[in-house]
This record gives sequence, C-alpha cells and structure tokens, in this order.
Amino acid sequence: MTATLTPLTTADAETLVAAARRAARTAGAAVSVTVLDAGGHLLAFLRDDSAVLISGETSTRKAYTALQLGAPTADLVDLVKPDGPFHTLATALDRPLLFIAGGVPIHRDGKLVGAIGLGGGAPEQDHSFATAALAELAP
Repeated sequence: MTATLTPLTTADAETLVAAARRAARTAGAAVSVTVLDAGGHLLAFLRDDSAVLISGETSTRKAYTALQLGAPTADLVDLVKPDGPFHTLATALDRPLLFIAGGVPIHRDGKLVGAIGLGGGAPEQDHSFATAALAELAP
C-alpha cells in the first residue's frame, strides 16, 4: 500500500505566516514572509507595514532557493562564495536564486512539500523566524 503525501495547504501557510510574524515581532523585526508549495507556487505572502520594501522580494527568492535546492539557504551561503564549488549558481539560472539565510524547505513524511522565506531582519534572524514557524506546523 502506498502512503498518501499530504501537500502543504493554505491553512498550513497561514499557520506559518502567523508563527513567523510572532517570532519576528518578539525580536522587534518587521518582515515579509513567503510560503511556496512544492511546485514553487505562492501559497501565502505578507509584508509587515513597516518592513523594508525589498524584503518582499528577498523573502520570495529565499523561499524559492530553499525549495529548488532542498536545503536551508543558511547552509548554502559558503557554497556560492567566489571560492565555493557552486560560485556561478547564483547567476546560472533564469529565475534568480538568493543565497542569504532566511529560506527553509518544508518536509512532510520525508518529502519536500514547500518552503518558507523570511526577509527584513538580519539573515540569522530571518532563519530563526523561519525555523520557529516550522516548529509550529503540524507534522
């Protein structure tokens, strides 16, 4: 018998956005939050009123990068530095990737079902807000 994979839902995306915003507010950061499904389609997006405008773009690119590479963007930063093994990856594709901490893939039953991206805080903050949000998502 084959197990059925439960995709990421809009309810899941709303949970993630709310949890990420709570974590950011606690830290005093204004952020943008992007949630993508497994196909890279937008499930949810929210930019705090006082978040810098570019945070909307960076949150989305971080989520997309984490989804496409199946890894947190925080883990990829060194790979694209000039001496890194994937230093040309950042400019190799038509769709821009962003190798700054704050994007995290979302797995369910060991399968990639989406990604969350945060922008607006320091990179380490954005990563921690994303992981805090994932901790609130039901398995």
